[in-house]
Amino acid sequence: MFDLRQSNLTLGRGVPYCERVQLYTPEQRRRRDATKWTVVQAVLAPAQFVAFLVSLVLVLRALWESDGYGAAAVSVVVKTGFLYVIMVTGAVWEKEVFGRYLFAPVFFWEDVFSMLVLALHTAYLAALFTGWLSPRAQLLLALAAFATYLVNATQFVLKLRAARLSAPALELQPAGGGR
Repeated sequence: MFDLRQSNLTLGRGVPYCERVQLYTPEQRRRRDATKWTVVQAVLAPAQFVAFLVSLVLVLRALWESDGYGAAAVSVVVKTGFLYVIMVTGAVWEKEVFGRYLFAPVFFWEDVFSMLVLALHTAYLAALFTGWLSPRAQLLLALAAFATYLVNATQFVLKLRAARLSAPALELQPAGGGR
């Protein structure tokens, strides 16, 4: 498995990525641990991933076999519903932890890419409900939306993994010793 501590991945000045990432100040960490939205995100993220996997299978089946379009369309709507809920609750979480609804500096690029994910999923819904694209084109648009979702999910997983790896060093710092 890929281990950031053993990698040569750096963020300038030759400092390994996992040693430079500090997602939370001690106060932000306290707010993160105290808010119910942390639990909500921890439940919604894997649920959305399961919805994604089911939908991906149904969309690919519909494209390959030219059968099951209705089930695939419903699954994409359900997956998109999960996306909207996780984005709204994630924005509330970000406000409680970082003091802003979106684009907190430590999650800036993840939030920027999330906007593309939302745009493509919303375009899918628009195409579905207006008949703007053929069923095949709608399913291809869903696949494009899914690809951006995977990139975005990977961004978040890598960021949180790096933060977890750097957490022991943060906890050893004396009070007030953060950046």
